[in-house]
Amino acid sequence: MGTDRAPSLRPPVGPLARAVLRLFAAPRLDIRQDYRKVRRIQRQLAALPAQRYRALDRQIMAADDSHPIPVRVFEPRQRRRDEILLFFHGGGWVTGDIESYTPACATMADLTGAVVASVDYRLAPEYPFPAGLEDCYRVAHLLLDEPGRADIADPSGIVLIGDSAGANLAAVVSLLLRDRSQRGADRQILLYPVTHWDHDPKTSPFPSVRDHGRDYRLTNTEVQDYLDLYTCDPADRHSPLVAPLMATDLTRQPSTLVVTAELDLLRDEGEAYGRALETAGNTVRIHRVPAALHGFITLPRFARPLREGYQAINDFLGPAPVSTGTRQGSSQ
Repeated sequence: MGTDRAPSLRPPVGPLARAVLRLFAAPRLDIRQDYRKVRRIQRQLAALPAQRYRALDRQIMAADDSHPIPVRVFEPRQRRRDEILLFFHGGGWVTGDIESYTPACATMADLTGAVVASVDYRLAPEYPFPAGLEDCYRVAHLLLDEPGRADIADPSGIVLIGDSAGANLAAVVSLLLRDRSQRGADRQILLYPVTHWDHDPKTSPFPSVRDHGRDYRLTNTEVQDYLDLYTCDPADRHSPLVAPLMATDLTRQPSTLVVTAELDLLRDEGEAYGRALETAGNTVRIHRVPAALHGFITLPRFARPLREGYQAINDFLGPAPVSTGTRQGSSQ
């Protein structure tokens, strides 16, 4: 397993740095009551300032033709890679959409030089588990099984990527593709993923839940509230389709990059999932971004955690010369 950093050898974040980072903590919300408000605020923030990017909106019908699944495809300003990054957004399965994640996806396209396809899966609590998961699976399965839909000749060029709950969905989609005997992706990138069901500091097996679940970007209570809204049946939270770290079989999974944030309560469970994948015989690289908070992929482009995160992503993707030549998109 490739580990880009040795967490135990780094000096801890000092008291002054911790105090400054707490200033960037999200205001405390009652997610159960305020999730609609959070959705509105996210869309408003994403629209300011106005972004200049090149994107194309498409739809894929659900397997039973009951609803369309919107997909927004982002072209980088300079295309340097043949890969298509199939992105599942974060937001606790409850908030986030292709509108609120448009700035982050435009940044992802430009900083990787790859096309990004962002999936607007259904959200809980209106559409609880497994609705959003089935949307993500449907899009991934079709693009991997019929690569012409993504304007790509080789399905090995499709990389699953997600952040937070979206990384959870990417990991679970990979498990479902294997279990349903479908072609899976060759690579996946999991950014600070949710992989476990217990985020109570009194009972969680992970120190980061106790160390970083109160003061920073994401709290223990918020994660548990998201899980409650996502899963109607409490028993579902122990399912590998909700908590992939509970899976008893992690064989035949994609080559995986796990990127975690040092000051994130999800840090340890994300890294534990990477180690479990490696133990099952998969190729895994883990990179912990120091002094970073949960959700750093949505920060401005000049932010150090975002830059370091993309350095790890580009190192993982490796050099990939574009066979059709460099293509120009519009600048931001």
